Amino acid sequence: MGSPDFIVNLRKKIAHDPLWLPGVRGVVFDDAGRVLLGERSDTGGWALITGILEPGEEPGPGLVREIFEETAVVARIEHLLGVTAVGPVTFPNGDVCDFLNVEFICRYVSGTARVNDDESLAVDWFAIDDLPPLRPGHLACIQRALAFTGVPYFER
Repeated sequence: MGSPDFIVNLRKKIAHDPLWLPGVRGVVFDDAGRVLLGERSDTGGWALITGILEPGEEPGPGLVREIFEETAVVARIEHLLGVTAVGPVTFPNGDVCDFLNVEFICRYVSGTARVNDDESLAVDWFAIDDLPPLRPGHLACIQRALAFTGVPYFER
């Protein structure tokens, strides 16, 4: 899927200069307690399912949309996990972004996990004790989900 049209249009005006963008990130668990991950086509690393919200899009439905678009999995939001700032991130094409991520704990509803767009090289479920290497922020998000007490995480 690549960058949303509104970002492509902004990039025509500002080139690779930093952008502050609203993002979503989900820790999707299945009934066996495994977590859904995608191997990103831009970096080659495994990651939680993430996305950029469209202008005016609500975070919960936006994440559910992203999960389906990227993995063909239908998920439902269970809890707001937290809000974090991530970045700056420099992408392989030179674009620089900072993200305000709204993070959710999600539950698998239906579908077979598979690559469903061009953002992933692979998609799979992983047992918590058998995760592939993850960036620290993604691993921390999973750890927060596992220890979730009902109080959303944010820097105080």
